[in-house]
Amino acid sequence: MPVEFLGIGGTNDGSETSPRSGPSFDKQYTLRLARAHEEYGWDRVLFAYGSGSPDPAQVAAFVATRVTDLGILLAHRPNVSYPTYALKTFATLDQISDGRLTVHFITGGNDHEQGREGDFLTKDTRYSRTREYIGIVKKGWTSREPFDHEGEHYSFKDFVSDVFPVQRPRPSVSFGGSSAAAYAAGGAEADIYCLWGEPLADTAQQIVSVKEAALRAGRADLPRIQVAFRPIIAPTEELAWEKAHRILGDLRRAGGNGRRLPGPPENTGSQRLLEVAARGERHDRALWTPTAAATGGAGNSNALVGTPETVAEALLDYYDLGVEIISARGYDILDDTIDFGRHVIPLVRQGVAERDRARAAGLSSVGS
Repeated sequence: MPVEFLGIGGTNDGSETSPRSGPSFDKQYTLRLARAHEEYGWDRVLFAYGSGSPDPAQVAAFVATRVTDLGILLAHRPNVSYPTYALKTFATLDQISDGRLTVHFITGGNDHEQGREGDFLTKDTRYSRTREYIGIVKKGWTSREPFDHEGEHYSFKDFVSDVFPVQRPRPSVSFGGSSAAAYAAGGAEADIYCLWGEPLADTAQQIVSVKEAALRAGRADLPRIQVAFRPIIAPTEELAWEKAHRILGDLRRAGGNGRRLPGPPENTGSQRLLEVAARGERHDRALWTPTAAATGGAGNSNALVGTPETVAEALLDYYDLGVEIISARGYDILDDTIDFGRHVIPLVRQGVAERDRARAAGLSSVGS
């Protein structure tokens, strides 16, 4: 099966280890970073959402008109716009990008961050809203006839869009979460289910939960699985671990540059990351948890540490579990994008090709 690589469509050079050197939306840096992803073998980049951040849809449109082959993953929170409005935004962006759009729906795992934009629903209710929202977006993307909707969170009559996506039948939908409510919503609606990097056994358990939720929802197809890491690579193992500890020191001194979660995490995904960190610093081939502990389990924060060969083999371990999409970003975002693309992505693609050939040969011998 194919493997894809997702990077970050950052709008400035800041990270958890260092403050940005310019404005929040640095157009030249944004474009330079996107072009580096395109040049070094990445498939798509995420334009993330934050309550005070530049509007990711407009940033994505800016990049799409200047970078011709890179896929776009647009993050969207359902609380910030009505679904009939949002689906037209998405369809227009798919037109601008000539069919390169995937939409990532964010339910929101932190009440304080949601409240910054007037969203005061409970987490489980937010998941219910997201599930309804995605269903409306999908229908609006594909329905050429007016339709009504009467649901728990949204109600409207006689809506039909006059702009449709390039992709047929529609763009893919991406979704993440680690709670029972998340599995139920994402299992029912997601084409891609996103997980944060955990040990192999924990990831396997989550994949089972996602697939079971999809089957309970009556789906014949199953979501593709994406897992996210923070790779730390160097030419030797010793240098990689020196680099990892240097980054950890920078993380602690910088305090996450505002990205550390305020207080204990409310969302199950971050709680899981901290629980894994409490079990030990190192897991499996290369997974390292102190980076997650230092940020309070904030988002994608577990690292893979080692030479490019070690990190590639670690990623292939996840591929062998059924993971088809690897999300990765470093702490020196631009340089790490180039290094990972140059040194790790080709090794993983080679390993996947070898596995596919061996599988095909095995099936051929069985058939004969």
